[in-house]
Amino acid sequence: MPNSTTSYRIKDIEASQRPRERLEKQGPEALNNAELIAILLRVGMKGASAVQIGQNLLNRFEGLGGIQRVSFAELCEVDGIGRAKAAQVKAAIELGRRLSTMSPQERVIITSPQDVADQVQYKMARLEQEELWIILLDSRNHHLRTVQLYKGSLNSSSVRPAEIFRDAIRHNAANIIVVHNHPSGDPSPSPEDIHLTRVLIEAGKMLELEVLDHIIVGINAIASIKALNPSLW
Repeated sequence: MPNSTTSYRIKDIEASQRPRERLEKQGPEALNNAELIAILLRVGMKGASAVQIGQNLLNRFEGLGGIQRVSFAELCEVDGIGRAKAAQVKAAIELGRRLSTMSPQERVIITSPQDVADQVQYKMARLEQEELWIILLDSRNHHLRTVQLYKGSLNSSSVRPAEIFRDAIRHNAANIIVVHNHPSGDPSPSPEDIHLTRVLIEAGKMLELEVLDHIIVGINAIASIKALNPSLW
């Protein structure tokens, strides 16, 4: 991304590199704070893109914490920020604050393959390429977060266990569920899917992180490798 002194418009950026398109393809984790704010702002102003205005907000108020603390009126005083944009930014930050203060009892609990489907099927069922996601859970199977890791053909040689478990360790997860899609629409596990599951289960045992299941998502159905192959566990 160009620095904050460079003048450009979002529509001048290659489509695949625009914040909204990157969020759709790569997930919000791929964007920096200025780009996320730009999505909330939607448009910039003469001489400055929405990304530049977002970076200006971060610089002026010394980060997201400063934007959270500043008053609505002060936010409206920033060039390119009116009442509507200030309200959008304040609302998004407040939602994030409320989410961070949720008690474990308020978080989604994953207890079945259908619970997993409820979390991911809408997004995964229509993907044109295979993707592998990891659902991180605490010791009581409360959903902590979902991490999108791989895109493309998946097999045990291309998927590195160290990458699968890295985020689980970083976020103090106790259990994980592996999820990937079949663009063909048929969720039936392949021999490669079974082998990959076996590899990850064994790696998880060494790290004391249990792989609870490997769910495959099709267009209108899912398959649980644990339900189909309980002997792996």
